[in-house]
Amino acid sequence: MPVDAAPSTSAPTKLARRITGPLLFLFILGDVLGAGVYALMGELSAETGGVLWAPLLVALLLALLTAGSYAELVTKYPRAGGAAVFAERAFGKPVISFLVGFSMLAAGVTSAAGLALAFSGDYLATFIDVPTTVAALVFLALVACLNARGISESLKTNVVMTAIELSGLILVVAVVAVMMGRGDGDVGRVTEFPDGTAPGLAILAGAILAYYSFVGFETSANVVEEIKDPRRVYPSALFGALITAGVVYALVGLASAIALPTEELSQSSGPLLDVVAASGVGVPDWLFSLVALIAVANGALLTMIMSSRLTFGMSEQGLLPGVFARVLPKRRTPWVAILATTAVAMVLTLVGDLSMLAETVVLLLLFVFLSANVSVLVLRRDRVDHDHFQVWTFVPVLGIASCVLLLTQQSAQVWLLAGALLAVGVVLYLLARRFGPETAETAEDTEDSVGANTSE
Repeated sequence: MPVDAAPSTSAPTKLARRITGPLLFLFILGDVLGAGVYALMGELSAETGGVLWAPLLVALLLALLTAGSYAELVTKYPRAGGAAVFAERAFGKPVISFLVGFSMLAAGVTSAAGLALAFSGDYLATFIDVPTTVAALVFLALVACLNARGISESLKTNVVMTAIELSGLILVVAVVAVMMGRGDGDVGRVTEFPDGTAPGLAILAGAILAYYSFVGFETSANVVEEIKDPRRVYPSALFGALITAGVVYALVGLASAIALPTEELSQSSGPLLDVVAASGVGVPDWLFSLVALIAVANGALLTMIMSSRLTFGMSEQGLLPGVFARVLPKRRTPWVAILATTAVAMVLTLVGDLSMLAETVVLLLLFVFLSANVSVLVLRRDRVDHDHFQVWTFVPVLGIASCVLLLTQQSAQVWLLAGALLAVGVVLYLLARRFGPETAETAEDTEDSVGANTSE
């Protein structure tokens, strides 16, 4: 995947360009790494038995295809705001741009609901025994309170949180290595599929779930105006972060299969905690559970911050009803957007389990990624006056094919839930078009709080 050889310069921007290549790498790695694999290893085991590593590697390859399209679009349009803006440039249809943006929003809220259920399972049970649903609802309420106070994660905080998440996964691999050194564990399980399953179909079904563990890289498009020389550092940071996450995930998958039989791993809502306990190394349950809870909670908080700000931003643009642009007078946080996204996430915890919610997130994001891959090809006709990364043409073509393939593998139940969420979005869009923005006074009230959502 070549980069044009001529040196590039950064376009002017209102924002300070303080994100270096290493910081961008950690930013993307922090977005991708952690919460999904902490929660989903048991669900993957139910699909693929001990062959956990295979769907993780397949999902990595599929994610890299779409990442190639993002690398070209972000460096070609370094002031753009993500897939919705790329779709607007490519197709010139506001409704398509809205559907892409709302798919991102719906995926974020659904992901937060899944993470709330993951938080409330066996990891939390190490400290307190409460019903999962109750704990998930309380957890989301607490996240909303933090969100309303104006929580924003700095790059330094993200580095710390990423280090904690990564250390927990490395610990899983290390303790199983010690376990194997004692002659314990069963390496043979890493090639065993569940009885009566077709290996190819099992890996494909697992890849749909595993794809959830790689989403998050797409949010890096929103910080492009704060990156030093994005055309040079963005592609390497993006691909490097995804490959790093994929290698760590595959090692964790191998370790999990070696440490525990499929029937035990697949029944756990805190699978990596059970893997560490089975190793016999003596790591306290509370310590690893704390690391896992931090990983999941951080993921949920970042996701809800993104979702509420995206709701706010779409309201500011007239794509959603103006009421979502209201902010708290002192905190300057979008309280209506926070309440609305939290309420939807709470409802989703009541109607779906972790596996279903994860698959719904993947389905919604597949529409976003499909749009990005098509946009690359359409926008090849658009010439810009600066050097940019250019992906090989077959990559977005394969990206489109991979998105279509994964879409065809989703269950009717997942399609129904995703369709219901998008239907809500269409209704809100029509209401926004019918009644228009709120008063100028409201717009003035919110002007100071849109810095992260606007550009020149």
